[in-house]
Amino acid sequence: MKLYRREAYLKKIRGFYHDTGLIKVITGVRRCGKSCLMETIVKELRESGTDDRQIIYLNLDKRGFRRVKTADQLDCLIEERSTASGTKYLFIDEVQNVKDFEEVINGYREEEEYSIFITGSNSYLLSGELATKLTGRYLEFELFTLTFPEYLEMKTFLGKEVSPDLTEEFDRYLLEGGFPQALQYEGAEKRVYISGVIREIFQKDIKKRAKIRKVSVFETVQRYIINNFGATMSLTNIVDDLRKNGMPIKRETLNRYITLMEEAKIIYPCERFDLKSRRSVSGEQKYYLADPGFYYTMNTDKRINFGPAMENAVYIYTRSKGYDVSIGRFGKFECDFILHRDLQEYAYIQVAMTIMDSLKTEDREYRPLESIKDNYPKYLVTRNDIIQHRNGIIHVNIAPFMKQNREF
Repeated sequence: MKLYRREAYLKKIRGFYHDTGLIKVITGVRRCGKSCLMETIVKELRESGTDDRQIIYLNLDKRGFRRVKTADQLDCLIEERSTASGTKYLFIDEVQNVKDFEEVINGYREEEEYSIFITGSNSYLLSGELATKLTGRYLEFELFTLTFPEYLEMKTFLGKEVSPDLTEEFDRYLLEGGFPQALQYEGAEKRVYISGVIREIFQKDIKKRAKIRKVSVFETVQRYIINNFGATMSLTNIVDDLRKNGMPIKRETLNRYITLMEEAKIIYPCERFDLKSRRSVSGEQKYYLADPGFYYTMNTDKRINFGPAMENAVYIYTRSKGYDVSIGRFGKFECDFILHRDLQEYAYIQVAMTIMDSLKTEDREYRPLESIKDNYPKYLVTRNDIIQHRNGIIHVNIAPFMKQNREF
């Protein structure tokens, strides 16, 4: 089977292929490509000369392995496949299917003969159990759905037509999203596929584990957050809005439901950061979607709200490149994103569909960046404007910038 190689992630992991001291944990929303990434790693190991007998690959969701539910059963399964001498490469997909898997995995890690890779339901892996039991013994590699450059590359890989109009292609990406398998479908089939992903996340990652009794209330909260992605929210405001629409909900329940959505990686919270105090501002934040397809599937209106949609694309793109992302506040001004990576690497981003409709709009988008007095890079990102030069601020159009895989 041909596999699309997601080089942005492979280059982060390659240095640890042969590391027997750290467990490599691949996380991300369901259907974002975690299993395919592990299969690509296996392929690269084989290409580099690793013997098949050294590779142990277990997909615990597949027929033949579904009865493996206990730590002892998993231990026996690994042991009977450990026939090679030297370093062995252990891959376990959907590891959360096994109760107390952490003890088994850590036991093999301590033998220092196994390079271990695991994926699993994020509502389990990221809820604290793994962090508590394997502190300091694992590395997390977070996988996102396709960024725009990956979307273009995978369409070519699949033999799909790519429009010569890059803006048109970007608009399609904003609407339909970047679930890898969804690219194989067209029109209504794509919507059906993404709807199935949402149901699968709820059934396998949320309902089963969290024992949600009032499913309709959870679904209302989920729909509210998804429909208002990119908007400033607080628990108080959401409670008030839901009550006005006939859905009374306790603040504690709302907070729990949002946390479940975050753990399942349906949404990502983006907090405010005050540049003057150098502290996060609690209370209000924005939520961005793991994939634009979630909004597309839940709404029949195919018009794009370019403001939040472009912000969402920038958020996923920058997170995939390893940046920490927050909303910037400094006095009365706010910029859409502050990026932070490594020790002292910052960048500031303002996102706007266009600044060409009026001088007032242009000033409004430039002013927050002009108010920041340090020397870190400042970017104004637009959809398809004539490039401007103003006060050292870097103006880029989003589609060609991302297609070139440029860094901020």
